[in-house]
Amino acid sequence: MTIEPLLRNIVEEFNTRSDNDETLRSELEGMDKKVLIDLGNELYNFHLRDCKAQDFKEGRIEDSDLIISSDPETIKGIIEGKIKPMKAFALRKIRFKGDLSDVLRLRKLF
Repeated sequence: MTIEPLLRNIVEEFNTRSDNDETLRSELEGMDKKVLIDLGNELYNFHLRDCKAQDFKEGRIEDSDLIISSDPETIKGIIEGKIKPMKAFALRKIRFKGDLSDVLRLRKLF
């Protein structure tokens, strides 16, 4: 089973929140980042620009600014609220490669 439908739903919810939440938009203002989600056998990417996660699709993206590495089970657990993102990070079940300030601004995705 693929995690793509859950990720697609999270991206849609994030974009809806951005449309309706001025505080979130102000946090994201000016961000123009390519994000790769590497789940081992599954790769997804999107482009964060104009305060939205755009062009979500399967596959690798060249020149990614931020890489989120994990496994499908951990990401599913985070999305479903079974594991807190910071706990997954502390247990090294999720890793980030990129600018820490970008990671902190993108935490709202999950």
